[in-house]
Amino acid sequence: MKVSGFTFIKNATKLYIPLRESILSVLPLVDEFVIAIGDNDPDDTTQEIIEEIDSLKIKMIHTVWDTKTYSKNTEFARQTDIAKEACTGDWLIYIQADEAIHESDHLVIKKAMQKYKNDTEIEGLLFNYRHFWGDYKHFHTSHNWYPKEIRIIKNSKNIHSWRDAQSFRKFETFDYSPSDYNSERGQKLKVKLIGAFIYHYGYVRPPHMMSYKSQVMHSSYHGKKKAAEIVAKQPKEFDYGPLHRLAKFEGTHPAVMSDWIAKFDWQHNLQYSGKRNPNRPMHKHEKLKYRVVTWIEQHLLNKRMIGGFRNYILKK
Repeated sequence: MKVSGFTFIKNATKLYIPLRESILSVLPLVDEFVIAIGDNDPDDTTQEIIEEIDSLKIKMIHTVWDTKTYSKNTEFARQTDIAKEACTGDWLIYIQADEAIHESDHLVIKKAMQKYKNDTEIEGLLFNYRHFWGDYKHFHTSHNWYPKEIRIIKNSKNIHSWRDAQSFRKFETFDYSPSDYNSERGQKLKVKLIGAFIYHYGYVRPPHMMSYKSQVMHSSYHGKKKAAEIVAKQPKEFDYGPLHRLAKFEGTHPAVMSDWIAKFDWQHNLQYSGKRNPNRPMHKHEKLKYRVVTWIEQHLLNKRMIGGFRNYILKK
């Protein structure tokens, strides 16, 4: 059984993304790791970070991003496909550059890949998620945060990254157009939930870096003009809000994250008590309807979701 890992990246250092740690969390599981590395800004050192890992498993594909044609972040999906299609494994482990896998889950993952390798009914493997917010001790259980997602797929030319690269779908025909990446005609993958976790750190950045990341994301999704209008309404420094209202993380982080976490020095900019600042727009999880639904799910439904985004067919 051959296993490939893959991801895409651009401007990791400018966006405060733990790229090195993300790659290292997957390398022990794979025979090769393919990275679609975009046209980084001159003052970014993403390529140097990858080269310093110094692994023969790593294969870099240099790309040029086209967010004008591939709007609404479908460029993320296109870049993901570029990396995916250079993979040669039976199984493909997809990790976004702000995600990591805990070493304690490696054996579970290996066993699942071996167990379902020849099962034609299973097209992917589903992971649980921990979405950290503000610091490394608080994470989301809110209804508006996806609790599970596909992160391992069979190596099929019909499987493509979908929408903003959060997930995958299977297409009989695919022409790599922006409309294809947003299309609802793709089939959901049949998957098995394996009990492993993805640790998501995309919303753990110094507040000024989080503001810059939001600006970049709005620009790639909406275009520069609309992004400027949105950013003008937001605080110059990202306000994470009251962290004490989120779930407290009592476990351990992936070992590869230890040096990255040691850089955490913005706790004085975070809020650990009191009420939300009324002078900023609400985060989605702070809105009443999501708070009510979340409370029902967490306290009355044993954490089962009411509706929500499920881009997969879960096989028992």
